Amino acid sequence: MKIGIIGLSNSGKTTVFNALTGQNIETTVYPTTSGEPNIAVVKVPDSRLDRLSAVYKPKKTTYAAVEYIDYIGLTKGDMNQNRKVFDLIKDVDAIAHVVRAFEDDAVVHPMNTVNPLRDIETVELELIFGDLEFVEKRLHRMEEAIKKGKKPDEAEKRLLLRCKDSLEKGIPLRYVGFNEEEQRAMRPLQFVSTKPEVVVLNIGEGDLNTERALKLQEDAERYFLKFSSDPLHPRDKVVTLCGKVEMEIAQLSPDEAKPFLDDLGIEEPALSRFIHACYDILGLISFFTYVGDEVRAWSIPKGTQALKAAGKVHSDIERGFIRAEVVSFSDFVKAGSMRVAKEKGLLRLEGKTYEVKDGDIVNFRFHV
Repeated sequence: MKIGIIGLSNSGKTTVFNALTGQNIETTVYPTTSGEPNIAVVKVPDSRLDRLSAVYKPKKTTYAAVEYIDYIGLTKGDMNQNRKVFDLIKDVDAIAHVVRAFEDDAVVHPMNTVNPLRDIETVELELIFGDLEFVEKRLHRMEEAIKKGKKPDEAEKRLLLRCKDSLEKGIPLRYVGFNEEEQRAMRPLQFVSTKPEVVVLNIGEGDLNTERALKLQEDAERYFLKFSSDPLHPRDKVVTLCGKVEMEIAQLSPDEAKPFLDDLGIEEPALSRFIHACYDILGLISFFTYVGDEVRAWSIPKGTQALKAAGKVHSDIERGFIRAEVVSFSDFVKAGSMRVAKEKGLLRLEGKTYEVKDGDIVNFRFHV
């Protein structure tokens, strides 16, 4: 999974990047318009995998991984500058949109005042304008080709016109109900407003666990609801955190961090809360395997059938699939071991079309 971190300058993007990755990249109090992106790959924390590792004591425990990319800030109305960011995030799976909600006179806001809802709308519009510019250029090239006698791809033209209509209405493309064929046609076009998004409200330490923080989150969630026709399957999530505090906590070991988290009333660190939000908007779940001497977590889309899940582990397993031995994590914990789970009839044999559930522990039987 690849996550692009975006936002206006001085919103705390790099601070949040440090909080999510445990790194200590230098942050500045002035807008940055150039430089190299910060990139880090980190483990996806999962207490269930930790439990399995404690039971099996394997030589190797492999967590799912996420790659974070942090780059320069977006600038209102500067498409040439913003295109540098868009080009970098075109192939990410989701976007982390960091929004400044903290007050600090030493850190200049590019729009002079701290106004989270205005900044959310500003960045959303920049994503929309970027896609609209791309659509208009592509349609223009089609018209030029028609003048030269070349027949256009009518399906693509209809799709582009549909995108143009939504974008001109100020609607991000992730909220448009494209069918499967349209979605396949859109993938190589790499629109940026199609990306699922986690909005990170970066509050000050004094706002932790306050009514102001709660209201900011409710207001942000309400802003996105106006686009959504399916509230049960959101394309956006809002997470509230204090990047400065979370960055400091990320430098500590889990044992050292716990007292600070407890003192601040933070139930779990930013890394965990953020990953949960990303899995939600991407519709991902995790299943686990114990093969050889390795316990491993695998991330797959919700609804994935056992045959495809087997292919995630290895193409040979998919090709020679026979059955999947499955026990849910909760049943495994109740049983205490796989042997007891078998004795109690909690271990099931499932076929190719079984939909793997979040937390399933799976052993694939196969023959090649």
